Amino acid sequence: MEGIRVVEVAAWTYVPVAGAILTEWGADVLKIEHPESGDPQRGLVSSGLIPAGGVAHMFELPNRGKRSVALDLKSKEGREVLMKLVASADVFLTNFRPAARKKLGIDVDDVRTHNDKIIYVRGSAAGQHGPESERGGYDMASFWSRSGAADTVSPTSLGYPVNMPSPAFGDVLGGLTLAGAISSALFHRERTGEALTVDGSLLSLGTWAMGAAIAGAHAFKIDEFPKFTPDQSPNPLVNSYETADNRHISIVMLESDRFWPELMTVLESPELIDDPRFDSHAKRAKNHVECVAAVAAGFAKKTLEEWKIALEPISGVWAPVQRPRELITDPQVEANNYIADLEDAAGTPFKLVAAPVQFNEEQGEVRRAPEHGEHTDEVLLEIGLTMDEIIGLKVSGAVL
Repeated sequence: MEGIRVVEVAAWTYVPVAGAILTEWGADVLKIEHPESGDPQRGLVSSGLIPAGGVAHMFELPNRGKRSVALDLKSKEGREVLMKLVASADVFLTNFRPAARKKLGIDVDDVRTHNDKIIYVRGSAAGQHGPESERGGYDMASFWSRSGAADTVSPTSLGYPVNMPSPAFGDVLGGLTLAGAISSALFHRERTGEALTVDGSLLSLGTWAMGAAIAGAHAFKIDEFPKFTPDQSPNPLVNSYETADNRHISIVMLESDRFWPELMTVLESPELIDDPRFDSHAKRAKNHVECVAAVAAGFAKKTLEEWKIALEPISGVWAPVQRPRELITDPQVEANNYIADLEDAAGTPFKLVAAPVQFNEEQGEVRRAPEHGEHTDEVLLEIGLTMDEIIGLKVSGAVL
């Protein structure tokens, strides 16, 4: 992406993540922020979601590597500067809603008036059409809850829907999707000269993620997928089991007849290999409650760390059920440089997960997020404004 410039008029996480990923791939991403308020996500520092004296990780995550340019888009001067930036750009990226884009004069036609080759990218909660096109949203609502994901992963016995497993869980996946779409649009423009308008939404992402369940629900004419607690799993070899130290191991051994003898051997339960209740996939399914209990008794013999050693040589797929902090020292994560070591603008060290693709076996360059308006002067000088003109804009409040 070296040589590609992105102008980003977006806030929070979903759409800004796309810009962040593009910076790792070499693009120059100009984050446009209001001179006074900036991206509202910066305000999380004062809301208790950032450790005292720590790094604003929830801002760093979707804004890594960008340059911050503070413009007041409600002012004529601020919009004029924005359009000068647009004229130098390849991509315009936004999550502003239709009415706001129209009011600010940054809709597709407005932007293309200044650059007819720019790829215009819109991310939204629920799409650009329909009765909710003007409604905002966050991933917990538009991606996780509305798509059926929350309902499907929540056992009926729990009595309430499970929350997302991580803050910004759907946002970061959506940003990755948009980054891929932008790459495709740039390739299309390279081949044809045509600049596309690209759309993505958290609802479309959630619907895509739940595609197998949605298709199955339609095919079987069921309102919801069957739900099972681990002790009732219909396939004992696709399940999670508790260890002696109250941790868990997940196994996914779809070819259960192939892996059953191997698993029983490592669980030190060889007598179960030819047990007439469990000696075929069909019998294990028929007697699944008893079988799950037998496998659970095997896993209860050792701690998680002991199982990591014991299970390492087997061919069936398994994984420890890890906690987020454990990923930092996971040997595979370390070996593949999946997590980068950074310092914020104040020099405070922190870690950030890199984009989940590599080129020529190398990770993209992960850099810190910008301070509010940190690059305003630098960028405006690049597009030909003089320092006197920039000072005049600062005095008027159009830029920071």
